[in-house]
Amino acid sequence: MEDPRTADGHDDNATVTPPKTWAVGVPGVANALRYSLSQTSPRRTALTLLNINQTKGFDCPGCAWPEPEPGMRHRNEYCENGAKHVNDEATTRRITAEFFRRYPVSELGRRSDQWLNQQGRLTVPMVKPPDADHYEPISWSGALQLIADELRGLDSPDEAVFYTSGRASNEAAFVLQLFARAFGTNNLPDCSNMCHESSGAALYETLGIGKGDVSLTDIYHADLIFVVGQNPGTNHPRMLSALEECKRRGGRIVAVNTLPEAGLMRFKHPQEPRGVIGRGTPLADQFLHIRLGGDLALFQALNLLLLEAEEAAPGTVLGRNFIDSHTSGFAEFAEHLHKTVSWPDVLAATGLTREEIEDLRDLVLRSGRIVVCWAMGLTQHKHGVPTIREVVNFLLLRGNIGKLGAGVCPVRGHSNVQGDRTMGIWEQMPQEFLDALEKEFSFTPPAAHGWDTVASIKAMLDGRAKVFLSLAGNFVRATPDSKVTEQAMRQCRLTAHISTKLNRSHAVCGRTALILPTLGRSERDIQAGGEQFVTVEDSMSEVHASYGKLEPASKHLLSEVTILSRLARRTLGDKVPVSWERFETSYETIREHISHVVPGFHDFNARVIKPGGFRLPSLVDEGIFETATGKAMFTCNEFDMLRAPEGHLILQSLRSHDQWNTVPYTLNDRYRGVHGSRHVVLVNPADLRALGLQQDDRVDLVSVWHDGVERRAEDFQVVAYPTAPGCAAAYYPETNVLVPLDSVADISNTPTSKGIVVRLEERVRRT
Repeated sequence: MEDPRTADGHDDNATVTPPKTWAVGVPGVANALRYSLSQTSPRRTALTLLNINQTKGFDCPGCAWPEPEPGMRHRNEYCENGAKHVNDEATTRRITAEFFRRYPVSELGRRSDQWLNQQGRLTVPMVKPPDADHYEPISWSGALQLIADELRGLDSPDEAVFYTSGRASNEAAFVLQLFARAFGTNNLPDCSNMCHESSGAALYETLGIGKGDVSLTDIYHADLIFVVGQNPGTNHPRMLSALEECKRRGGRIVAVNTLPEAGLMRFKHPQEPRGVIGRGTPLADQFLHIRLGGDLALFQALNLLLLEAEEAAPGTVLGRNFIDSHTSGFAEFAEHLHKTVSWPDVLAATGLTREEIEDLRDLVLRSGRIVVCWAMGLTQHKHGVPTIREVVNFLLLRGNIGKLGAGVCPVRGHSNVQGDRTMGIWEQMPQEFLDALEKEFSFTPPAAHGWDTVASIKAMLDGRAKVFLSLAGNFVRATPDSKVTEQAMRQCRLTAHISTKLNRSHAVCGRTALILPTLGRSERDIQAGGEQFVTVEDSMSEVHASYGKLEPASKHLLSEVTILSRLARRTLGDKVPVSWERFETSYETIREHISHVVPGFHDFNARVIKPGGFRLPSLVDEGIFETATGKAMFTCNEFDMLRAPEGHLILQSLRSHDQWNTVPYTLNDRYRGVHGSRHVVLVNPADLRALGLQQDDRVDLVSVWHDGVERRAEDFQVVAYPTAPGCAAAYYPETNVLVPLDSVADISNTPTSKGIVVRLEERVRRT
């Protein structure tokens, strides 16, 4: 295998094999070990893998799927991609000042995401001076003073943007939002703006919560689980073991997706004999091969069928006691569906048959406890919020909220993204949170809402935002409309990134740019007050401690908390009475403040050190709904569907299996049978024939948007694949360039990365 440190990382032609029909098993273990050992030693690999997701170990910095309670965990409580991710962080490769003397910024900007990541861990703070093409070393004092001077020199605090990625700990997130608000702005965009913002908007309105209400116990005890717009085999592989446990107890699973995914067909548990030498466990009992964006129509049709079943046999279908006692808006909702649902529209929007949807209804009627899980396949559409509101309608109809084995389960794809939001990383935190901050720290936070991710890009583009600080993440590659975003970043006077590894955002930067290297979650964090630990919150509101085990990659690294606390002290001086020095020396101090500000965190320090930590309370479980009506709300949602002109397709972006967030580890996607290239577009064979294209043709992908701007992703290999008819798929972040900045979900402002109209322009036909 070519060494990715020296290869340019650019791919050529893919080798295509038939897609897999099962996931994990021995190949999952082998691939995890192969990649891990390419990054570090066998001893170091063993140390990381035996500590990941253990009660006295560190939380996986990959996805946010929860761990079983203490005593129920495997000794190897991680998935293939978690193992890759932690050893990618634990790599023994190092980037020093010599690297930046060798490679100018302009050359780094031409390198691939894979190549940049494979160079290793960042070790010393670096600065790119104005008009220079190289980063050069800078002291920590000089770097932090440079940022502080720029911030203090702004005409308004709202000229600064403070971005957070989901890798940041609760403690670091709390310190960042406190710093930003003490500075005077609510410009706190985060990666949630681009993923589950639609979930939060829909759930706040209908249930009074911005996140899911289920636990692993609910997953185990569900009679029926919907997995909608989600590929757990790649993005949340440990979820497969929870689904297997549900099946073992007699539960059923329905997969609703635009692609057949191996992880939802059959799971071979690598720590069970049946997963190693047996056939494993079949998962999905029904697969609905839905068109992109058709989920709203599906749930509207399903809900209408349930209403009709109740009318045919009153008192036998709906949860009337629950509806009457705990909900509002039912009569209006029922009337709306009866008047508006059109079966021809439903079948056109979904690509399903009426028989398939009626079979699903029958499965629902046989199930007393239902969980609906979803991810980006629902949220990243123009009608993402109405779709999730319709999912809530579905669950309310039969009382599947607030009881064992039932509820809403938006599955987060980034380790502490939910915790960051809980800590206040949001541009529009409720007034109650701001009031609690004021009471705790004796200053008045700004009340005006700040900018989310899309609004921040626009502000940088037109000069309203001049300083950009990123806590983790790869902003340039995670965001839509790549060329526009890159132009926006280059407009800034200063960009600064708190990072563990090199990425494209370090090469697409402001006039002055800083790289601030930080500790990884797997590393020991020793401060003046002793060795520290951090905390995280998973997708199911479980909060627990994470203890680093490895020695830091460099003696020059500072923790996220230290960087932010020192920066706040230099920037604000005595403007606010906050003990930033104490934050740095003892994270217990931060957690004590959190316990006074954030609901559910009372006795934080005492509770979080218990094995497994604690679960945040869910008011929904207590029958309390903090909505406009004081009850769970049925909503009326207007039908919508994605349409493409003749000769066009609807494109979704997605991850490959060998990828975490914006970082591809290899050029392979073995479950889908794609090897050696990421520049591929997956197209239904019938669509290929209609477009006059063949397997292995080379095409440009050109998105169609009402602004008339040509957005083009060049030179993609056509791969015949069982996508839903009329729909295509290609990898993220390579196709972010096709997503217009203004193409966003209603209400949530989330980029519509799962619903882009494109045409395929032929380049070269393979012979």
